[in-house]
Amino acid sequence: PNRDQGPNTLARAALRSRLLLPRTHLSMVLPALLLEIGSHQAEVAETLISVGEFLVIFVAARLLAELMVRVQLPTILGELVAGVLIGVSGLHLIVPPETQVQLSSWGLGLLSSLADLSPEKVQEIYAETFPNLQAVSQIGLFALLFLTGLESELDELVAVGAQATTVAVTGVVLPFALGTAGLYYIFHVPLIPAIFAGAAMTATSIGITASVFGELKFLRTREGQTVIGAAVLDDILGIVILAVVVSLAGGEGFSLGPILKLVAAAGVFVAAALFLSRTAAPGFDWLLDQLKAPGEVVVAAFVVLSLCCFVAQAIGLEAALGAFAAGLILSSSKHTHAIQDTVKPLVALFATIFFVLIGTGMDLSVLNPLNPENREGLIVAAFLLTVAIAGKVATGWSYFSKEKTNRLVVGLGMMPRGEVGLIFLGLGTQAGLLTKPLEAAILLMVIGTTFLAPILLRLVLGGSAGGPDLDPLAEIPT
Repeated sequence: PNRDQGPNTLARAALRSRLLLPRTHLSMVLPALLLEIGSHQAEVAETLISVGEFLVIFVAARLLAELMVRVQLPTILGELVAGVLIGVSGLHLIVPPETQVQLSSWGLGLLSSLADLSPEKVQEIYAETFPNLQAVSQIGLFALLFLTGLESELDELVAVGAQATTVAVTGVVLPFALGTAGLYYIFHVPLIPAIFAGAAMTATSIGITASVFGELKFLRTREGQTVIGAAVLDDILGIVILAVVVSLAGGEGFSLGPILKLVAAAGVFVAAALFLSRTAAPGFDWLLDQLKAPGEVVVAAFVVLSLCCFVAQAIGLEAALGAFAAGLILSSSKHTHAIQDTVKPLVALFATIFFVLIGTGMDLSVLNPLNPENREGLIVAAFLLTVAIAGKVATGWSYFSKEKTNRLVVGLGMMPRGEVGLIFLGLGTQAGLLTKPLEAAILLMVIGTTFLAPILLRLVLGGSAGGPDLDPLAEIPT
């Protein structure tokens, strides 16, 4: 009311406002309270899902890893099997949303009762929060590749540069050419899908290869350095091929300019990483010596790691390549061993999530030959798997070396496609390029090479793996 009004008018206005206040207040506050309660329930469900995912992943991975150790197989195989058991092909406890597979009914029921939400709402929240788990798994991949770069002997990596280049080129050209030609001429697959399937066989999963070699104490050997160097070059060549295939699939036609820019960017990035690995370590060491707060080693190392991943992604390359380059840059630091000691626990945690998630997306139902829809895919898959294995194993005999090397180990080390093959498969599915049989065939090729590589490496290396002369932190005798 206006102050010029009389006292009676003011009193009546005050009384009227006081009488109306509870009704107005309730009408405004009740929806807000209900919204807040619903938001709280959603937060409870999100927390339960996140914590439950970690619990399921770590328990399953540890149980299977312990089993693999007892039968003398690499623990990474146990992590992949754990992913299969809890994923799309198993209990449906953790399923990537892009697979369009529902979570297990009892798991949804448990979460629904605990969060007081409908199963449909819980499934929706799960799909929204799953990218957070994938982001955590990427930290594991980056940490693993960073550690691989740290444990790489730069002089040895440069010394095997010619061999690594030959291995990489052969490992790209051979599977790509044989796969594409076979699909096009033998199985009469249209050209673009055939090219895409051939491209899916080119890259090598450096994460899986590095993990297996590290576990078998073979990373710092000449064969290990050759494979790691070749896998890095494989990633670069695979990125270029992927760019070409996606461009063709999108109807944009073949454009030489962007491809040349991508190749040039990759060359400059690798050259800069090699240069900085020789020159940047003293500056990093000086900066680290000035820091006094606890955790300075791991924080400073991850700053370099993040910066390299950012630069790699910004110029069109894979961030994983930047992670390896970051480790390579710091490999000559006087704090290298301290960095390794702080990074290894992170790798043990987060790389486990990465490998388990690979397993969760593997749909083994395509292996059922009793289903008529699977038979065409199984025949094509047998062809792709044969080409994928032979094309990479042949790389071990594609280079010249005066020193005696285990060429079969080099070829087997180049075999696993892992997450790289799944990325190609996902892109092809999203673009609508692949038929169901061809999609199943590529998936089986990825699964086969990913599972066979660790087993065959263990069989080939036998008792030599893990010996004192092959300690990954030991100097290679000259």
